[in-house]
Amino acid sequence: MKDKIHPEYKETTIACVCGAVIHTRSTKQNIHVDICSNCHPFFTGKQKLVDAAGRVERFTKRYAGKVKAPKEKAPEPPQEPKTEKPE
Repeated sequence: MKDKIHPEYKETTIACVCGAVIHTRSTKQNIHVDICSNCHPFFTGKQKLVDAAGRVERFTKRYAGKVKAPKEKAPEPPQEPKTEKPE
């Protein structure tokens, strides 16, 4: 292996918004994340609304009032009983 081409590998902490702190080793120090394995819906089984930069509010604001009611089907006319023709 060549000398002096590899980055320095240091002790670091990964901090999540939910408050979880993970101590590990990395080339970067003090990493801050939005979602970790303690609060991610895939691992917890609970649905969590993750809003990135107000996109959910912007979507609801844009499409508020534009939702159309589903069309009602016209009632079908009563069908006459089928009778078989004698041969």
